[in-house]
Amino acid sequence: MNIKTQNPKEEKNVYRVQGFTCTHCAAIFEKNVKNLPGVQDAQVNFGASKITVFGNTSIEELEKAGAFENLKVTPDKERAVEKKEPLWKENWNVIVSALLLIAGYFLGEQYGEGLLSSLTYGASMLIGGYELFKKGLKNLFRLQFDMNTLMTVAIIGAAAIGEWGEGATVVILFAISEGLERYSMEKARQSIHSLMDIAPKEALIRRGSTELTVNVDDIRVGDIMIVKPGQKLAMDGVVIKGESNVNQAAITGESIPVAKTVDDEVYAGTLNEEGLLEVQVTKTVEDTTIAKIIHLVEEAQAERAPSQAFVDQFAKYYTPAIMIAAVLVAVIPPLFVGSSWGEWIYRGLALLVVGCPCALVISTPVSIVTAIGNAAKRGVLIKGGIHLEEAGRISAVAFDKTGTLTKGVPQVTDFITIGKNLFGKNNEILRIAAILEKGSQHPIASAIVRKAEAVQVDFKADAEEFSSLTGKGVKGKVDGQLYYMGSPKLFSELQTSIDKEILTQIGELQNQGKTVMLLGTEENILALIAVADEVRDSSQHVIYKLHELGMKKTVMLTGDNQATADAIGKRLGIAEVKAELLPQDKLEYIKTLRSQYGNVAMIGDGVNDAPALAASTVGIAMGGAGTDTALETANIALMGDDLSKLPYTISLSRKTLAIIKQNIAFSLGIKVLALLFIVPGWLTLWLAIFADMGATLMVTLNSLRLLQVKD
Repeated sequence: MNIKTQNPKEEKNVYRVQGFTCTHCAAIFEKNVKNLPGVQDAQVNFGASKITVFGNTSIEELEKAGAFENLKVTPDKERAVEKKEPLWKENWNVIVSALLLIAGYFLGEQYGEGLLSSLTYGASMLIGGYELFKKGLKNLFRLQFDMNTLMTVAIIGAAAIGEWGEGATVVILFAISEGLERYSMEKARQSIHSLMDIAPKEALIRRGSTELTVNVDDIRVGDIMIVKPGQKLAMDGVVIKGESNVNQAAITGESIPVAKTVDDEVYAGTLNEEGLLEVQVTKTVEDTTIAKIIHLVEEAQAERAPSQAFVDQFAKYYTPAIMIAAVLVAVIPPLFVGSSWGEWIYRGLALLVVGCPCALVISTPVSIVTAIGNAAKRGVLIKGGIHLEEAGRISAVAFDKTGTLTKGVPQVTDFITIGKNLFGKNNEILRIAAILEKGSQHPIASAIVRKAEAVQVDFKADAEEFSSLTGKGVKGKVDGQLYYMGSPKLFSELQTSIDKEILTQIGELQNQGKTVMLLGTEENILALIAVADEVRDSSQHVIYKLHELGMKKTVMLTGDNQATADAIGKRLGIAEVKAELLPQDKLEYIKTLRSQYGNVAMIGDGVNDAPALAASTVGIAMGGAGTDTALETANIALMGDDLSKLPYTISLSRKTLAIIKQNIAFSLGIKVLALLFIVPGWLTLWLAIFADMGATLMVTLNSLRLLQVKD
């Protein structure tokens, strides 16, 4: 017995597949590839139209594994573009079949239903249904009951009882229905195809003193890429020379170009609008942000959503059940009631046709692929159908404060000198503060240093006898004088005299959501420095929109002090504020929220909030662009660091859920209605296939409405 095992180190190849017509066909292809010599495993991604093969095989063998599907297989790296044939050329057999059907109808009207009209109908059936019959008969002999099997049996049965015209009509309508399926999936995949075409395939590279145009596959990390105004960047990198505005909409969904200068990060696929940029390449073509987005979106489209899993499981038993029911309808009335064999066989065949699960099978994947592709184009990366559906069921949202609701970059908001200015200028006091703080990595220290740099204060000197007072502040000598800088608590412990007026000012600043630092000696307070993390412009509107969408609970979770947190929470309109939390406290609170509200989203930076993100129903990371951790750990990443995309994401998810439910209900409803028509004998073969085709068309158009959802 040959047992196949998958070794992670064995050869892995990814191929694009052109010609998939349905999920069932893709599953059969995957099974056939797994059985090829030299193949250890294979995984088909129907949404992205790809197959990953573990082991060694050839493209010729892969195409043969497609059996009668006429599949075209190309290596993924070649980025092959499918050549679109003219409509008449691509569907010549259907057109000829339709002409023969019309000819058969007129011959029957002119000369009566006889040999001539039957032969014409027969030719119409063979030409239009040749591919269908090959697949259907092969599946029938293997006892694989899919839509091709149902249609083949129904059409042959119609011919056997003399219903040549209706059999030919079923062939043509089924071909049109399959065409609609192919169109809908291609339309849904276009979002990903457009992402693939965003980044140029070549770039102007300087190596030494030579400038040459190089294919992206041959560009190395460290190469210098020259990007002229109006050109797109081919690779990720860091600007080493020049200034410009870069349109990053393709990556982050931002509509406004972003100013870029030396040391700023830039991404492949973005557009350089103005100046000449020289960019040092930091990633290979396989590792660029756009490449990661494409890969993750395609992987997301391959993940089955809960509703799709239900449909697939349902269809597994549904199709054989339809076959059995059709046999019973055709046989039981003539055997036990004495009814006409021809009449009930016809009704059984009609049951086979109307039972075809085309619309049901396509109802979920086309919706999922369309929604995920639409989100990716707007700077939201949703990593799977399950996360898309869960986002639509969210009833509570928890926000991290720093870097999510706020910009994450503290700024000095108030600089207040106390009593007589002993130095003549505020800048001298700021100089002392900057000298004390420049060695610290604390965000507040960075804000004070940036303030000193902004007003061009000279603070090159180093503090003598410098030491850090953990959790309280710092101390050190500047110009021979010992200074302290830290929280009000530090100066209380030093027993430095703090006037009631100063304490009042400190309280007022803290109530505004600001962190207050004091600068002084052991005897006197020289200055109050208030620092605040600026709230994002979009935060208040986002909270309002979430409440408008019917969100039951919004919570802010932060490690900051309670006064600062309360001030920001009140300003933004957040329902509840939890402050002074450690990471494990956030985790426990998310668990509590889930027990109360069921489906909870946590929005954070994807690193510090990892435990809480993991514990939530849907973890949403801010600023996925260029952040590997966010891309890898979050269920959803807002690529542009743009919180305003959150209401759009929830709206898209809810609409997707609604459309999937509508599609499933409509697909099954139309079947039930048509089945009721069998009893009085109203259901004809052509009406049955027309109902199935109509259901497929409605499901397709309904799903494609997701392309219109905008932020």
